[in-house]
Amino acid sequence: MSANQIDKNQKQDVSNHSAVDQEKRKFLIATSAVGAVGAAAAAVPFVASMTPSERAKAAGAPVEVDVSKILPGDMLVSEYRGQPLWVIHRTDEQIAKLSNHDAQLTDPNLEVPQQPEYCKNKERAIKAKYAVMLGTCTHLGCSPAQNFAITADWDGGFICACHGSKFDLAGRVFKGSPAPTNLVIPKHQYLTETTLLVGEDKESA
Repeated sequence: MSANQIDKNQKQDVSNHSAVDQEKRKFLIATSAVGAVGAAAAAVPFVASMTPSERAKAAGAPVEVDVSKILPGDMLVSEYRGQPLWVIHRTDEQIAKLSNHDAQLTDPNLEVPQQPEYCKNKERAIKAKYAVMLGTCTHLGCSPAQNFAITADWDGGFICACHGSKFDLAGRVFKGSPAPTNLVIPKHQYLTETTLLVGEDKESA
């Protein structure tokens, strides 16, 4: 076989490979486009299935809570801006116990601004019997478990099972906890005697 013939064959092979590569490229682009359309189509029913209130919560809209449905000593768990929202109906005994362990707390005087100014009090609340806080540990973002049982050495509160941080029923952190600060009290207000709005207050409304 002559050198010219070999060169022609090599050029023909390169041309064939280029044609195959072009066909592969077209196929991959078409497949990707179909996949993207399929993913978008799958997302539409999911978004459509969300109720207006769920979409509002996901967007960080204010959340209304009917506190009349929370029995004394119980806690309602909702969601606000992707975090657990706790609303606790504290009993008179639980409120009285808040003054018993100030010396054991990291920030008993609420020097760190983890609450609105109108909640800078012993109960960290507008109404003493209702505690409103985000149930996210200020250490690594875990959600502490409730332990409301009052014993000789525990006045009720929350314990984070992940690393042992402890908080009282006002969300104040105990000394020795990995969590550096108290739980966050979001801004809130009462629209009526029993309707709580979390996410807005009179100052921001």
